Amino acid sequence: MDTSNIISIAKNTLAIEIAELEKLKTRIDQDFVKAVEIIHSAKGKLIVVGIGKSAHVGNKIVATLNSTGTPSQFLHASEAIHGDLGVIQKQDVVLCISNSGNSPEIINLVTYLKDYSSALIGMTGNRKSKLAEYSDVILDTHVDTEACPNKLAPTSSTTLQMALGDALAISLMELNDFKENDFAKFHPGGSLGKNLTARVEQFVSSQKPHVTLESSIRDVIISISASSHGITVVIDNEKIIGVITDGDLRRMLLNGDDISKILAKDIMSANPKSLEKDSLAKEAMKILKDNNIGQLIVTDNGQYFGIIDIHKLLDEGIN
Repeated sequence: MDTSNIISIAKNTLAIEIAELEKLKTRIDQDFVKAVEIIHSAKGKLIVVGIGKSAHVGNKIVATLNSTGTPSQFLHASEAIHGDLGVIQKQDVVLCISNSGNSPEIINLVTYLKDYSSALIGMTGNRKSKLAEYSDVILDTHVDTEACPNKLAPTSSTTLQMALGDALAISLMELNDFKENDFAKFHPGGSLGKNLTARVEQFVSSQKPHVTLESSIRDVIISISASSHGITVVIDNEKIIGVITDGDLRRMLLNGDDISKILAKDIMSANPKSLEKDSLAKEAMKILKDNNIGQLIVTDNGQYFGIIDIHKLLDEGIN
């Protein structure tokens, strides 16, 4: 198979699924609104039920709902009829996902899902199925064409299920007025959590290189060399006056001046960028990127607290 043929197959697959998604968009109606309102007003949690490929989709939908403020739990259809139905409480809402709506497990389970919950929402591609018959609301995921050339592997149908799950999650997120700070509560780890919650203070080293306005070049070099930042801060009467970087030293040497008489005040960059220690780390990263600098002075109520380095932030997943 040549490269152009592979590209053609991939594009055709996407074209089929995009076409089915466009059809789904036209079916977003009052049934979808009712489903969102039922979930939003529920006194309990949302139980998402599925089997086969729909089970994988269901797990993803649950993960998205939980991270966006709608408490949810996944229940595998085959496990449900062997004891796990006990997870459903009367105040819960059930979302059952099944393309055919008539798989043996769903047929055996659907009456219990209806009786044990406050409402049953069916996400199915078959409005004449057993699942549709028992559902209080039907979310229609019918597809005319699966992307699979044999029309066997769930492809377009699972894409629609996933997309409709996202639409539910985002609608509920908006209804719940779920904001960035709420999102951060559920994502304390990894780069997502760090970007939303991490403070500058967490990434400041114990090193606080500094010199005075009258410090000699020798003292400046010693101060820069003693830390890992490649920078030292110029202090005068406990106030931050400027900074000197190893780049400043190189430029001074290239000028060929008599360095024996040069003082820190002669080569420093005045009015350096700084940020308070309780600021978000992502704010520090923005300043570093916007100003094309590698280090930033961190302050505590305006007083020199330390240095934050762009490489440290990058290593920690701050962007």
